[in-house]
Amino acid sequence: MAEGLANRIKEAREAKGWTQAQLAEEMGVSRKTVNTVENGVFIPSTIVSLKFAQALGETVEALFWLD
Repeated sequence: MAEGLANRIKEAREAKGWTQAQLAEEMGVSRKTVNTVENGVFIPSTIVSLKFAQALGETVEALFWLD
């Protein structure tokens, strides 16, 4: 994970039965954005973090934490 930021995006996405492309469409971002955040390559902005939380029906704190 980038700079110690961990996430459970993949688990939350899979729990909804969504592909990365479906989550990206729901959020209004690219699939590459979902992929790079999910794999810890990219640290999302506050806005993108909030979009993940809203789309997945989770809190930001439930999706992201410092490792």
